[in-house]
Amino acid sequence: MLLVWVLCTLIVCVYCQYEWQRRDAFDEVRMKLDRVDANNCPIVQHGDLFLPPDSVSHLPDVKDVNINPVFPNRTALLHLHNMAMSRAFFFSYILQARFIRPAINDTYDPGMMYYFLSTVADVSSNPHINASAIYFSPNMSYSPSYRGFFNKTFPKFAPRTFRADDFNDPIHLERISTRNTFTVGDLGAVSRDTQSNDYTSDFYRINKWYKAWLPDNVVGRHDTKTTYQVEIRYANNTNETFTFHGPPGADEVPGPVKWTQPYFDCGRSNKWLVSAVAPVADIYPRHTGFRHIEFPTYAAVTVLEMDFDRIDINQCPISNGNNGPNLFADTARCKQETTECEPIHGWGFRRGGYQCRCRPGFRLPTVVRRPFLGEIVERATSEQYYNGFDCLKIGWILKIPIKWEKASAYIREKYLDRYYEYRNFSTGPESLHNRQMNIDEVLKFIHGPDDLTLLGDISFGAEEQFVNEAKMAVRLANFLSAFLQITDPKEVFSGKRLTDRPISEDQMFGETLALVMGDSKIWSAGTYWERNKFTNRTLFAPYAYKKELNTRKFFLEDVARLNSTEELYLNKPWFQFLKQRWAANFDSLEKFYLKMKIRSNETGEHTKKYEHYPNSYRAANIDHGHWTSPYFDCNGKVKKWLITYAAPFFGWDSIRVKLEFKGVVAVTMNLLQLDINQCPDKYYVSNAFKDTHKCDRRTSYCVPILGRGFEIGGYKCECLQGYEYPFEDLITYYDGQLVESEFSNVVAEKPTRFDMFKCRLAGASSLESSFYAICSLIIALWILQR
Repeated sequence: MLLVWVLCTLIVCVYCQYEWQRRDAFDEVRMKLDRVDANNCPIVQHGDLFLPPDSVSHLPDVKDVNINPVFPNRTALLHLHNMAMSRAFFFSYILQARFIRPAINDTYDPGMMYYFLSTVADVSSNPHINASAIYFSPNMSYSPSYRGFFNKTFPKFAPRTFRADDFNDPIHLERISTRNTFTVGDLGAVSRDTQSNDYTSDFYRINKWYKAWLPDNVVGRHDTKTTYQVEIRYANNTNETFTFHGPPGADEVPGPVKWTQPYFDCGRSNKWLVSAVAPVADIYPRHTGFRHIEFPTYAAVTVLEMDFDRIDINQCPISNGNNGPNLFADTARCKQETTECEPIHGWGFRRGGYQCRCRPGFRLPTVVRRPFLGEIVERATSEQYYNGFDCLKIGWILKIPIKWEKASAYIREKYLDRYYEYRNFSTGPESLHNRQMNIDEVLKFIHGPDDLTLLGDISFGAEEQFVNEAKMAVRLANFLSAFLQITDPKEVFSGKRLTDRPISEDQMFGETLALVMGDSKIWSAGTYWERNKFTNRTLFAPYAYKKELNTRKFFLEDVARLNSTEELYLNKPWFQFLKQRWAANFDSLEKFYLKMKIRSNETGEHTKKYEHYPNSYRAANIDHGHWTSPYFDCNGKVKKWLITYAAPFFGWDSIRVKLEFKGVVAVTMNLLQLDINQCPDKYYVSNAFKDTHKCDRRTSYCVPILGRGFEIGGYKCECLQGYEYPFEDLITYYDGQLVESEFSNVVAEKPTRFDMFKCRLAGASSLESSFYAICSLIIALWILQR
């Protein structure tokens, strides 16, 4: 009886701890997530398999990527978006590439294994992507994987890969989930009598990704599909201009990618997923010989998926710069009278992914160092909540002066002594080698460059800010590693099935081009093969690039035609570095396991295990690649300050006994799109611009601001604990761009207010006189008069 009483007491206490919190949208979604599982999902109502569309907010939009910064909590979603777009561009290109070489009676479509391993590489290259698939419309997928199958189609074809939980897998004796095991199957290989397994049918229940673009029921003309132009230059210096149809452009409505509402992946991965969907264009009917009767249409969709519970939610209210729709808006517990909500990243689908900052005109209590963390607020008891987490009102609020004067000689000398690099400084390349860097002179030099290479610490932060672009290179390197290790052109299967042919020149052109078309921050990309490693070619290196942003015209060439010593890609430092690094030892490469099931025959009534089951291959992850120092591409195609990331790929030797280095995939980004960080950091952090901010160090500290690019002032000066922002303003900090501008006025002896950009010691919260202080003063004066 005593035990029951104690348990009841504990339950009541825990309940009472959170009774002050009202029920909101988060609780509703949480209940809906918990209500559906793998056992009951086939029989629950259709609406219970989906969450509201606005349960994922601030979805990346290709129209906005190069205008506004993408915050860290949407970086994974942006990569999902770019991957869907890249794969759609590639398959649109390669399915229409038969018009480049139409002379022979054959099909140039990729084989079945190409499709399977392409989806595998999408998932293996990024731990945030959990599934990838290509869904074809009925009778619109051609394949060279069966004898006598020319100009015939699969009834349905849908290769899909999703990440499996290999905790209890017998191939992992450690019983540790590696996230490197993938279940691969053809969802089009189903019986025609089972409509619930037909992804084109309404009975499939979760196929909103299919219905986003398919079937392509166009009213009127079909030739309105967006076209893209590629100028191709081959190794023998012959040229060709190829125009193909693809997904809608970034300037069209809708854009190239559509997002689905979160759904329960019933009967497949049995998880709540969010997917990005892009269409694949092809030209029909095929092989007629009469181009005037052929028309472009959407033949398939590429679908990239990630877990819903790994996407950060935004609990802050709708406001300027924090637009909706957002299901979870205004569910934060910040006290709106004195604080305002600011989202922070890395929390996923759980409460507390925000902080409560003081509103303008208020300051933190002197015993509080940083804004109130949302997780602490959410876990507080009612007594803690109602008696704390408030900011104090600031008294003696000042007005920012409209007119200001030159700094006095004393003030100017004080700041020039503090920032002595502005008194005696070097210009041009010499500015990079001063002990204390004059950031203004360095940026002047970089924005007006000569042919040279910068120090590596100039590009600090590139590994984090260009991580999506690096993952695109890793994805192609993973695909090439998988294809070269798993497929064998000499293998013979029973029945009519044929093995995949070696990778073709057009496929490599298309894959390289898709890197540039799928990610707007990639200005050029290349796939560089080691000598004699590509079929029937001594050297082969397709290189794609663009000359301007938001374009529909791209350029492709085989840089193997440049065979002088200075231009030969085999002699590039990054190629030599990776070749030497992976010359012999491959033990540290990631090992990926595939459980692959393919269709049993051409019609695909059911699936069967692939002849090698399970299968595996080794490939590089993002840490195995190489980042170059920044350089100006004076003699290249993209004349900008660039930084390159290169990832290696591997295959079997000629007798398929051991791995060997096959080549490198490299992507190049514009250095001036990088945000520089002027705030202090650890002594061992190699950042050339570290600690070059102009915040008053006694009263404030530096916080980086995203989206300012390669310019000074990408930070804000927040007040330290015990200090307050003294001005009547809509913000509670000093903007770095304003601080830098006023400091340059000090150096140039122009009118400035730089000396005013300080936080003041936190004082009384109002101007009202204290009754006790006045009484004490009167008594003291009365005593003195006696």
